[in-house]
Amino acid sequence: MEIERVKCLIIGSGPAGYTAAIYASRAGLKPVLYQGLQPGGQLTITNDVENYPGYPDGVKGPEMMEDFKKQAERFGTDVRYGIATAVDFSGQPHKVTIDDQKVIEADTVIISTGASAKWLGLESEAKLNGNGVSACAVCDGFFYRGQDVAIVGAGDTAAEEATYLANLCKKVYMIVRREEMRASIIMQERVKKTPNIEILWNSVTDEILGDDVVNGVRVKNVLTNETREIPVSGFFVAIGHKPNSDIFADYLNLDENGYIRTIPGTSKTNIDGVFACGDVQDYTYRQAVTAAGSGCMAALDAERYLAANNLH
Repeated sequence: MEIERVKCLIIGSGPAGYTAAIYASRAGLKPVLYQGLQPGGQLTITNDVENYPGYPDGVKGPEMMEDFKKQAERFGTDVRYGIATAVDFSGQPHKVTIDDQKVIEADTVIISTGASAKWLGLESEAKLNGNGVSACAVCDGFFYRGQDVAIVGAGDTAAEEATYLANLCKKVYMIVRREEMRASIIMQERVKKTPNIEILWNSVTDEILGDDVVNGVRVKNVLTNETREIPVSGFFVAIGHKPNSDIFADYLNLDENGYIRTIPGTSKTNIDGVFACGDVQDYTYRQAVTAAGSGCMAALDAERYLAANNLH
């Protein structure tokens, strides 16, 4: 198997990975970045980004990620296609296998593999993703100001996003599979006290309606099997995210949801020389701007680690 030695390896792209690459390359670390399964991360399936500073007129998600990539490459980042398929963090240098056929030996590893939204699995959901279907109310709720929307989910995130949408939208239909919610009591009370949220208990999404954009949702009652069509212009999925951390589980400390644990205020993991940034370690915020900030932290932490260990 081919072996290559590098000073700084970045696994995953998106705002965190590319920002880490910009800082690492400017510091002379000659980073190698593998883009992963979804080059550019979740923003490549986001149509309009209006909450990232520096784009006063908004920007298309894929276009913004292309800007990040070009900036990283301008300073010398070696951006490559490929997926990390195995890791060995048992000693220095750290070993990362790419596409099951090449081993990168790295003095420092920055993990920015992100988290993937969980979806319902409907064909209409995939077809209309980015055209009325979203997995982030904070990112996209603004586009539905004064309109009717639906959200599916029953946990704290769903409750929080439903109340967020209720501040912007005329009406919010909350689709809940059972006759109770999983959210904390305080969040449930907040939802129930919000007058423009209607909870559809014992209900599932049968189909998202619309040819090019969302114009409705067909909801089925699981007790009676009756269906009803509700006109909405936005459909939000809030059934959770799965951090892309499985291959690191043998070496890194993960929380109960699979997010990589970092030392508070840093990007440091429990393994020296291995750093994590972006959504793979952020259960709370999951925004492009916070991911970028943590990518900066990871690169600075990696640079300081190399200097402290005379590896720079």
